[in-house]
Amino acid sequence: MKLGVFSISLSVKDLQKSKDFYEKLGFSAMGGNMEQNYLIMKNGSTLVGLFQAMFDGNMLTFNPGWDENAQNLESFDDVRVIQKHLQESGIQLEKPADETTSGPEHIFLKDPDGNMILIDQHR
Repeated sequence: MKLGVFSISLSVKDLQKSKDFYEKLGFSAMGGNMEQNYLIMKNGSTLVGLFQAMFDGNMLTFNPGWDENAQNLESFDDVRVIQKHLQESGIQLEKPADETTSGPEHIFLKDPDGNMILIDQHR
């Protein structure tokens, strides 16, 4: 099962302060938009998403179909295929994908400790 590129999505109080902090750690903005209250920061192949007032708590994020540069992968597992595998493995989803659709879609699940996981397919 190919989950795609991994990042951590952080719920931040002040996007500008968080941006400044992560820049001091060597990250630079590679996506997102300050006016839309989110930035994707990158350091090497490490990705951190900063989101102000968009969701509560932090979450692990996987993007099927993308690499760490947000470039399309030639081959990837569709989020609906991943969903089917997870459900067959007995994993309960907080928000399942609509299996009657194709293209962009996402699912939410929690690990045994309650940590939120987002599998977010953009294409």
